[in-house]
Amino acid sequence: MTTARLRAPGVAFCAAPALLAFGLGRLVPAASPLLVAIALGVVAAAVVPADEGLAERTAPGIAFAARTLLRAGVVLLGLQLSLRQVAGLGPGVIALVLAVVASGVAVTMALGARLGLSWSHRLLIGCGFSICGAAAVAAVDGVVEADEDETASAVALVVVFGTAMIGVIPLVTSALGLSPATAGIWAGASVHEVAQVVAAGGVVGGGALGVAVVVKLGRVLLLAPVVAWVSWQRRTTTGARPALVPGFVLGFLALVLLRTWVAPPAWVLDTAAAAQTVLLAAAMFALGCGVRLGRLRAAGAAPLVLAAFSTLWVGALGLGGALLVGVG
Repeated sequence: MTTARLRAPGVAFCAAPALLAFGLGRLVPAASPLLVAIALGVVAAAVVPADEGLAERTAPGIAFAARTLLRAGVVLLGLQLSLRQVAGLGPGVIALVLAVVASGVAVTMALGARLGLSWSHRLLIGCGFSICGAAAVAAVDGVVEADEDETASAVALVVVFGTAMIGVIPLVTSALGLSPATAGIWAGASVHEVAQVVAAGGVVGGGALGVAVVVKLGRVLLLAPVVAWVSWQRRTTTGARPALVPGFVLGFLALVLLRTWVAPPAWVLDTAAAAQTVLLAAAMFALGCGVRLGRLRAAGAAPLVLAAFSTLWVGALGLGGALLVGVG
């Protein structure tokens, strides 16, 4: 039997809930398709009868979705980003973006170590909260090959805390009397998922949305060097030999350059964005199928504490930087 035929049952098993999660996200913008998909995977693992025949038929496709489809989704993320937009932010905002990503990862890693979390778990949380949410978690997991429970935990936390920021930013913006531009810089520098940034900027209004999205895409651009750094760390500390710049990261960069210099038509960008969401949702469902709830409970409150602190750190730094940029 060919490899494609072996994978087909498992890929189909992942595709249906991925499309369901995507559709729900279109109907209810506040519902993250990635979180819905991973929740469906956890439920499926818990309620589907333990049929060895079914597991044997679907396992190759589920593994394919969890790795290959995940990486394909990250590659398509590159079409959302233009280097011209990032360059237009100006030196002050670019410095803020660099500070948020670098310090967010570093501080989360340091506190996570004190809380007793594994290197891979705190790295997934740090990158997800500091760069671009579930896509960053997926990209880093493609290099470190973390435990499925750690990946599922990081994705869930990044969606929950990022969603909370959608309400916090407009409230604080109103209380402090921030301008839409300042609020947009804050949202783009602090909120975890691109979709959450869009929601927060849209609620603030007055031009905040456009500013927020461009600042957020500046953080997304740093996904490539961070993944390269993680790969280098694995080489030097564990003796593992992953590619210094994984192939899917090169694909991500290639599409960034394409978006920068070719400017694809809107329908291409919209189609790619939809495909990216479906691919990542299928990967999240596949990861959810391997989650063991007992192990998540055993992790205790430490991941939650780390996620809360990481959100506060990135949020405070983003607000402070936005105020400074606004003044300067």
